Amino acid sequence: MINPFFENKGPKKIEEILNQIKFQNKFEYNGINITDIKDLVHASKKDITFFHSKKYELAASKTNAAFCITTKYLADKLPDTCKPIEVDNVLLSTALITAMFYPDAITDGFDIHTLNIENTSHNNSVNHGHNILIGKNVKIGSNCSIGHNTIIESNVVIGDNCSIGSNVIIRNTLIKNNVSILDGCVIGKKGFGFFPSKNGNIRYPHIGIVIIEDNCEIGCGSTIDRGSLSNTIIGKNTFLDNQVHIAHNNKIGENCIIAGQVGFAGSSTLGNNVMIGGQAGVSGHLKVGNNVQIGGGSGVIKDVPDNSKVMGYPAKDLKRFIKENK
Repeated sequence: MINPFFENKGPKKIEEILNQIKFQNKFEYNGINITDIKDLVHASKKDITFFHSKKYELAASKTNAAFCITTKYLADKLPDTCKPIEVDNVLLSTALITAMFYPDAITDGFDIHTLNIENTSHNNSVNHGHNILIGKNVKIGSNCSIGHNTIIESNVVIGDNCSIGSNVIIRNTLIKNNVSILDGCVIGKKGFGFFPSKNGNIRYPHIGIVIIEDNCEIGCGSTIDRGSLSNTIIGKNTFLDNQVHIAHNNKIGENCIIAGQVGFAGSSTLGNNVMIGGQAGVSGHLKVGNNVQIGGGSGVIKDVPDNSKVMGYPAKDLKRFIKENK
């Protein structure tokens, strides 16, 4: 499920889409309607998708999309049913097209529709502190509490038995049951996605959401960005320490323990039962397997297989690291 909150302005005719970008190949499109823009896995035969790296070659070979924004070097990896649209900069073209379908996802201004909780239906059903603001389309389950000066902006669903701390801001987020969000967290804001330009940086629309599964704890001052064209997910029973940053599109597995000041770049995947020491960093578009342990201060810049213990920069097998640093 991609963001159910942003309104899709489609369908768009393929001619209209192509007029927004500089494409290289020629083909006939005959007024075809495109319903949405989605990632390779979730795109249907009425959608457009994008393919920018060999890392996603398998997904590209199986995509059901009608059209795919890609380069001439990757176009032959697509199935015959998917027509390539060859461009110089795949991600920039994808951003421009995404903005056509979801113009409201580009900016993240404050929510003008919030009301004081005393003036909402949640006043008597939620144990709350002072100065709590609630936006539209907010659902809060039973036996929940919200601390002082917290803002639950529009488009948030909170399950049962959840504790939301003070000075928290949440938007575009689905929170399951028995979740604790500690003081000072910001969850569901747009990710750090833009393209540098001399004439002004071009923002990438973030149309995904944040999903926090059951029994999680998010430590004080942590930030979890919503996804761009997929969702940012925190798996069941995962605990984040204070000052952790989870960037857009990350998928954190179940039963993970992530210590303070750990940072994740976008679109990486963690398996289950992963433990990460403080101040470690994980680069983008990586896969960290199950039962992995990453030492504090490490820099992970390549995939880590299941059952590994790594440390250092770049992160390497723990025994090797200890031997080299005696």
